[in-house]
Amino acid sequence: MSELGNRVRFTADRGDAKLRLDQALVRRVGGDVKLSRTLARQWIEAGRVELGGRTARRASQPIAEGTDVVVTLPEGAVRRAPPEAEELDLDVLHEDEHVLAINKPPGVVVHPTYKHTSNTLLNAVLWRLRSRPGVRPGVLTRLDKDTSGLVLVALSPAVHAAVQADSRAGCVRKEYLAVVSGVPRPSAGSIQLPLGRDPGDRRRVVVRADGAASETRYDVLSSSGGRSLVSCELVTGRTHQIRVHLASSGWPVVGDLSYGSPDVAIARQALHAWRVELPHPVTRERLRIEAPLPADLRALVPVS
Repeated sequence: MSELGNRVRFTADRGDAKLRLDQALVRRVGGDVKLSRTLARQWIEAGRVELGGRTARRASQPIAEGTDVVVTLPEGAVRRAPPEAEELDLDVLHEDEHVLAINKPPGVVVHPTYKHTSNTLLNAVLWRLRSRPGVRPGVLTRLDKDTSGLVLVALSPAVHAAVQADSRAGCVRKEYLAVVSGVPRPSAGSIQLPLGRDPGDRRRVVVRADGAASETRYDVLSSSGGRSLVSCELVTGRTHQIRVHLASSGWPVVGDLSYGSPDVAIARQALHAWRVELPHPVTRERLRIEAPLPADLRALVPVS
């Protein structure tokens, strides 16, 4: 995203194309400007948003991937200070000139927000890169606060764009590990259920006929005591996809307060970003990075 005076410009990516215009503005502009969906709708209605050079008028309209979006900020728009470097612990899985991979513990927010302005993963990354002033880190794989595991960070906009292009081309493989209630049958397969926002609670995602096509491949690795350790590969990358697909199939993630139920054995949802495979964005050699299963998940189901 770039700024020129009171105008903010960005090119819609794959994530934006899944959203309404007002939602995409909050996603892309809300990190730098205090912005709610209500305020985003007001800006659209006032003609402050352009899509591909034409004034947008409907908050509900979709955005095609690759569309140039320009937002003219009104006077008084509250800008958020850029994130600051903080000396925090980082578990580094891979690092080179172009890519950084971190093993995020549960309970850590990935990117600063108005509610979490400090102690985030990005604050720690900025500290690690403080001696490299030309580096511009961009998070490629965001995780929920209570999901642990691998977070991939591009160290330049060009690298960020290259990995996104590879992802769109199906060249990036993302695998998660989840501990679920029950024993999935069959023991391996594909869950294909369309997903969309819950109209009664926009924070939740539900299976709905008019939702976006979504696919999760799964494989049961072990089972014990009514729980199973399951590997999940994201074929598509919808919000909360794995959690909703597993719960809707009758195997909710243990400890998932939104789509399952609390569990005394773990204080968070038992979900871990395990492995990423991709062509290196510069060398094009195949890169495979793994984040080991954390102790709280290992304690739920014995791993052979």
